[in-house]
Amino acid sequence: MGSFGKWIGGGLGWAFGGPIGALIGFAVGSMFDGSNVTVSSNTSGPNRTAEGDFKMSLLVLMACIMKADGRIMKAELAVAKRFLVANFGEQGALEALQILKNLLEQPIDETQVALQINQYMNYSSKLELLHLLFDIAYADDEIHDSELAAIKRIADIFRIDRLDFESLKAPYMKQVDRDWAYKALEIEPTATDDEIKKAYRKMAKKYHPDLVNELGEDVKKSATEKFRSVNEAYESLKKQRGFS
Repeated sequence: MGSFGKWIGGGLGWAFGGPIGALIGFAVGSMFDGSNVTVSSNTSGPNRTAEGDFKMSLLVLMACIMKADGRIMKAELAVAKRFLVANFGEQGALEALQILKNLLEQPIDETQVALQINQYMNYSSKLELLHLLFDIAYADDEIHDSELAAIKRIADIFRIDRLDFESLKAPYMKQVDRDWAYKALEIEPTATDDEIKKAYRKMAKKYHPDLVNELGEDVKKSATEKFRSVNEAYESLKKQRGFS
C-alpha cells in the first residue's frame, strides 16, 4: 500500500465502521484491483479519534464539498492535490487523491457521515475539520454559495456554535467584509480595546494547536494556520485602533 499507511497514521478507530468505513473500504479497495486490503483498526478505545479517523473523515467531507455544486472540474482536483500536499506533505498525498477521486464517484449521504463524526469527534477536532473544509473551498480564491451552504449544513450537524462558525469563516471574507477581524475574535465592532484583548486571549486558547495533538503532527501543523489567523485578526485591530 506504499505510503498510504503513513497517511492514515495509527490506523482507524470509529471510522473503521459506519458510513465512513463503508465509503473508505470501497474507495481503498478499488485502488488495488480487488486485492485483499486490510486497514489496521485502533484499539485504544471506541471514542478516541485517531489520526486515521480524522483524515478519512476529512477526505469524505472534501468529496461532499466538491460535489456540492453538482459537477467536478479537473481544476478542482488540481486544487485538491495542492491542498493535500500543502497540508499533509508529499508522502501519501497522491494515494489520498486517488481515494478522493474514488469517493467522488460514489453517492455520499452527507447527513449520515456528519452524524457519525459528531458522535465520536470532540469539539476542537470538529472545529479543525471545518477549518480545513474552508481551506479546500477557498483554494481557488473564492467560496461558492453551494460550498458555503454545504459547510454550514455540516457545521449544524456538528452543533458548532454560530459565533465559532463565523470566526472560522471570517478570515476567508477579508476582501468583502470590513468587520472580518471582529468576527474572527467573536466580538462586535463596538468592543472596547480591553474587550478586544480579552477576546484575543480567549480565542488563542480555543484554537491552540495543542488541542489537536492526538491527531498527529500533520493536523497540528494545519491547526497552527487557524491559530495564526487569530493573531492576524488581533494585529489588524491593534493597527486600526492604535493600541498595543
